[in-house]
Amino acid sequence: MDAKPLWLLAELTYKCPLQCPYCSNPLDFAGSRFKHELTTEEWSRVFREAQALGVLQLGLSGGEPLLRPDLESLVATAQQLGLYTSLITSAHRLTQDRLAALKRAGLDHVQISVQAADAELSDRIAGTRAYRDKLAAYHFAKELGFPLTVNVVLHRENLHQVEALIRLAESLGAERIELANTQFYGWAFHNRDALMPTKAQLDAAWQVVLRERARLGSRLEIVWVLPDYHEQFPKPCMGGWGRAYMTVTPAGEVWPCQAAGGITTLTFENVRDRSLEWIWHQSDAFNRFRGEAWMPEPCRSCARRTVDFGGCRCQAFLVAGDAALTDPVCSLAPHRHVIDAAVTQVERAAAARVEPTALTYRAAPASRALAAKG
Repeated sequence: MDAKPLWLLAELTYKCPLQCPYCSNPLDFAGSRFKHELTTEEWSRVFREAQALGVLQLGLSGGEPLLRPDLESLVATAQQLGLYTSLITSAHRLTQDRLAALKRAGLDHVQISVQAADAELSDRIAGTRAYRDKLAAYHFAKELGFPLTVNVVLHRENLHQVEALIRLAESLGAERIELANTQFYGWAFHNRDALMPTKAQLDAAWQVVLRERARLGSRLEIVWVLPDYHEQFPKPCMGGWGRAYMTVTPAGEVWPCQAAGGITTLTFENVRDRSLEWIWHQSDAFNRFRGEAWMPEPCRSCARRTVDFGGCRCQAFLVAGDAALTDPVCSLAPHRHVIDAAVTQVERAAAARVEPTALTYRAAPASRALAAKG
């Protein structure tokens, strides 16, 4: 298979002032596996190797990438290589001067997350008071001429605010809002029972999206990331495992997707030991689920095998314990009953008006105290 990576997500650090209970970072993000972050020189080499491989777009993420004091230098290196850079940030304490410096360095695009449409709920979900900083950063981005994306992770606590969130993005002059229904990996999987919405909540929010798309037309792109636990078929895993995408973690491990590091049956190579080219083309982890030869039934004889590629390997591992199985979200999967049971439990609890399970925040007892105050 002669696939080329088009997108690289550089997770520059897992440090973050926010404590979101759906964070995609690994549960052990503070452990020794991710402790020794790549240096400026190492990241610059990764960017050069990525560009040589065919990468066109570079996401600068975390954790919170703004906590890296060398961020401007890394952006400048990417700009010199001709990579299109997107800063994916919580914008916590982001100043106009810092953002202007990043623009001078060559930053192309800004994506800023918000947890809800109002300060009280947004700060409670984030586990820290950050809403005011976010609004200021949105305005800074537009004043500096950046294309702006508003990122929102949707779940039981904020789905009722979809219309208000779209109106907020419109008022900020954003070009795009991504409404990403929670994907249950990392901390989100740990908090699945508390975050999962009911089908009625999702249906109501989807109707809002359809109405707002009709109202806004091309003025604001509204992206709706499917809530796959409620779907009949799984989403294609990053366009197929090892086909167009890779993530480099703060300490240099290279994964075929942002959550792949949770598959403990795979060994992921590190850019400190191997070139990015070798990892992409030769490593076992990247080749394990490429193509169709690895597929079990019902995937192997299914007409959708070239559409969703067997679904998500991380989800198969988390839910069914084996990354080589059909994604349990698929209605044809032998383990679909596990997904159905999780959804049914949430529906029954909602019908009985049972209070949802308390959220476990990403870190820090202070975060939980703030949430309790909210």
